[in-house]
Amino acid sequence: MITNKKKFFTETIKALVKLIIAGILIGVLKEYDTIIAGILILKIVHNIYKEIIQPKTNKNWLLIVGMLLTGFGGIVGETWGVTNGYWEYHEVTRELPLWLPFAWMLAFHYLYKLERNLIPLLKEQTQKNKIILAILLALILPAFGEVITIYLGVWTYYWPYQLLGVPLYAFICLVFVHMLVYTILHYVCKKYKIEDVVFN
Repeated sequence: MITNKKKFFTETIKALVKLIIAGILIGVLKEYDTIIAGILILKIVHNIYKEIIQPKTNKNWLLIVGMLLTGFGGIVGETWGVTNGYWEYHEVTRELPLWLPFAWMLAFHYLYKLERNLIPLLKEQTQKNKIILAILLALILPAFGEVITIYLGVWTYYWPYQLLGVPLYAFICLVFVHMLVYTILHYVCKKYKIEDVVFN
């Protein structure tokens, strides 16, 4: 149950608009991977400034840990997938575009921020409900972003069982990476007694 459906809907629409803009930006600039990397790095710096440098208290160090873990996990997966011919990137001079790790890092922040905004709107903020929300968002939103970039010619999947160009395996992998990072951060919060609406 949701306490404020209008706000829940508004936050979700805002997140979708951001995803569409990011997908179109990457699609339009796909052959200029250095420029995309630069733009994404600036966004990461902006996020770190807003969440860690600017606040006098409640500096969100989990943000950096989550982004680094997701960036690392994402690049390991991308290297494995491209090397084995499961997907390929187009119109770039290298196998993996320079912007990839930064896109993965921002994907963590994107989902984390959305969950942080949506969890307070849940009537029952139990661990179970938070996990269900995290899985649903990780299942739908990254794949939606991928559909945009796939249709703009950024990359192609060669795995079977596709929905709008995104294979079933990709849905599973996206959820796996997201939930693995969240599980690690949950235990970090538990061990060091860090209060966080998403991970506690």
